[in-house]
Amino acid sequence: MRIEADRGRCDGLGMCEAMAPDFFEVGDDGTVVVLDEQPGEEHRADVTAAVDACPVLALKLT
Repeated sequence: MRIEADRGRCDGLGMCEAMAPDFFEVGDDGTVVVLDEQPGEEHRADVTAAVDACPVLALKLT
């Protein structure tokens, strides 16, 4: 699994960071920073919840 972020679409609302702070944070520029682009399968539920929580659809899993 790989996390992809469209930083141009991100509004910096921080839903991803709130749901999975080990994998996402809102950077100094106000957009998402992916802390671990390839998390292990054991983290799929948390990462999927964070991706699904993004109100502007700036995140996806591949």
